[in-house]
Amino acid sequence: MDFFAILLPTFIIARADHFNVSLINQMVLGIVWVSLEVNFICGFLQPYPWLMTVAVAILFMSKCIAMTKPSGYLFGFTGLLVGSIALNFMSYPGFDSEEFTLTLWVSALAIYPICGLAYYLFSEPDHEPEYKSEPAKLQPKNVPVQHAHIDVLRQTAMGWTISMLAFLIFQFGDLSDSVSAQASIFIVLTPMTFIGAMAAAKIRISGTLLGCVAGMAIQLGLSSWANNGLLFLMAFAIAVGFFAWLLALGGVKGGLGFSAMSALSVPLTTTFQPGQQDAFFAIVYRFSSITFAVILTSLAIWLTHHFLVRVIKVPHEYD
Repeated sequence: MDFFAILLPTFIIARADHFNVSLINQMVLGIVWVSLEVNFICGFLQPYPWLMTVAVAILFMSKCIAMTKPSGYLFGFTGLLVGSIALNFMSYPGFDSEEFTLTLWVSALAIYPICGLAYYLFSEPDHEPEYKSEPAKLQPKNVPVQHAHIDVLRQTAMGWTISMLAFLIFQFGDLSDSVSAQASIFIVLTPMTFIGAMAAAKIRISGTLLGCVAGMAIQLGLSSWANNGLLFLMAFAIAVGFFAWLLALGGVKGGLGFSAMSALSVPLTTTFQPGQQDAFFAIVYRFSSITFAVILTSLAIWLTHHFLVRVIKVPHEYD
């Protein structure tokens, strides 16, 4: 889980032009709090599957509700993402939950110095700090309030449904090596809207392809020189630098940069061992599993969206 130390600061930098303590606090609090919740649920309720499922359902519902509010969006999103991954790993016998939790907390606290150094060395021109949050998209302001409430209800229901489906799939399946695919489910769910999720799915697959191609290029390009730590670090830095440039552009390109950076970083930092084990299989498996997970998630979101539109309707007087 050391890759969290790479991806969590990137997630913050993609959403704020300046050092934003409240934004980082929101993410760190979300990670620490959900890790405590998951440890409590697994520690006391794991022998009782039905009770555990109910507790997880309540946990995910609270995170989905938080995601519908701009002030709690990041708290809810990190809770869903980290909580789902933690529940998956803690379901395996022999998994060290204490080590996982401490590693997660260290990665979360490392966000402060990493982001602080990044913003200090590469500061933006002075202007009003911008917080690029991704709250759930509601109807325009001239639409009746009832419509907005219905939209929030649908978004919450969709997020909760997809989260529970992911939880059940990863509980019943032996998918301990599919953490990237699991994370992709929630990244696609990020916009909390049907149209936004479909766009996020395309970006996730395209960005993952870019990152995987870059990872293979590094390994094949260095070949027998991969044992040279300096050369490996330089090649990795060049590739990450390009994706960081995309990330800084924001919008669709920013999404491509983040997906590519995660697809590049995870295999080369967790699997690749020069002279012992290459990352080719891990890269191919990562792309195929993410693509498969994104396609299935998109299909589930499409079905859930159309079901909710028919079930949760706006009262006739507002039509």
